[in-house]
Amino acid sequence: MILEIINKKRLGQELSYEELDTIFNGYLKGNVPDYQMSSFLMAICINGMTDKEIFGLTKIFIDSGDVLDFSDIPGIKVDKHSTGGIGDKTTLVIAPIVASLGIPVIKMSGRGLGYTGGTIDKLESIPGYRVDLTDEEISRQVKNINIVITGQTGSLVPMDKVIYALRDVTATVSSIPLIASSIMSKKIASGADKILIDIKVGNGALLQTKEEAEKLSELMIKIGEEYKREVRTIISDMNIPLGKCVGNSLEVLEAIDVLRGVEKDNNFVNLCYELATEMVSMGLSLSKEKAYMMVKNSIEDGSAYQKFLELVKTQNGNIEGIKVSEKTYDLCAQSSGTLKAINALEVGKLSLSLGAGKENIDDTIDYTVGVKLNKLVGDSVEKGEVLATLYVNKDVSNISINDIFMID
Repeated sequence: MILEIINKKRLGQELSYEELDTIFNGYLKGNVPDYQMSSFLMAICINGMTDKEIFGLTKIFIDSGDVLDFSDIPGIKVDKHSTGGIGDKTTLVIAPIVASLGIPVIKMSGRGLGYTGGTIDKLESIPGYRVDLTDEEISRQVKNINIVITGQTGSLVPMDKVIYALRDVTATVSSIPLIASSIMSKKIASGADKILIDIKVGNGALLQTKEEAEKLSELMIKIGEEYKREVRTIISDMNIPLGKCVGNSLEVLEAIDVLRGVEKDNNFVNLCYELATEMVSMGLSLSKEKAYMMVKNSIEDGSAYQKFLELVKTQNGNIEGIKVSEKTYDLCAQSSGTLKAINALEVGKLSLSLGAGKENIDDTIDYTVGVKLNKLVGDSVEKGEVLATLYVNKDVSNISINDIFMID
């Protein structure tokens, strides 16, 4: 039976719900071996899936675990997901903004994958911050302070965990049907009323072209309609890092500067405003113009930053204890000119090599290391000027600046 299912997908034929259920739940239960599931996932990656198959697969993922119900919490619950990027710490900024404006935010975030850092890793750089809240604690906290950012519970879409682990080592991560089912199953199972997806495109993202992003956007909106959820998407650039910092503690401190109004007008800040505006517009059924003004005011009057402090304190974090390495290493310009490009993927690789993420599953993350950009695209540069400061706890050598920065 399993061989027949694999062969049908190899030939590009549509599978029934029952056939999809047989192979996916068979794998979850340990009855289908890795080598057969790997073959099947590659067949999906090559031949794609029909909308009917994708809807069925999403249901199979959702039904594999618990579905959370936060209907007793007043207000529209708006969730946001990013497909992952270098320096993407937007959740740390937009969740407090949105919560400060009266919209309940229940955010269950993940850890880093490959070169992209995870929100939970960043939050764990705050000493004491708890990322393992129970469903009861989540509900109570949202009722008390309107916001929670925690890790995903083990009972939420367990199918996705085992399938993603296999996709990660079989070159099937970038399959658009599998991405759509993975993201949407988690958002729906998490109890979201409305969902905003930030789809990253570029050399530092899973998707390399705008056409792929538009296809994924269309799919996720269709899945939302199937489950009676409003889904909006934003397609954002990931050819350059988001903001100035890449690395856990550094990114938290940068997010704090945005919430305090210290950091302004760069690609990270602008994306935070755009995402928060969409969420407020969805949550309060307002025009984007009105929502934008509310977002802007929440930063200017300090309420967004106060909400962040309240979040950290409630989840036992000590914001004063955030540390970055005292040992630094400067990358200096080898010529004068204008900074034309910063390669996001290379910055991500560099940060990972310093210890900011895991290259192997048993590695330990060093929260204090990372990369801080001192120059952004469009800036004038003099020979010898510092382009980036590396925060390190190991010897640094053999860094090819020309792979990261393009000066013309």
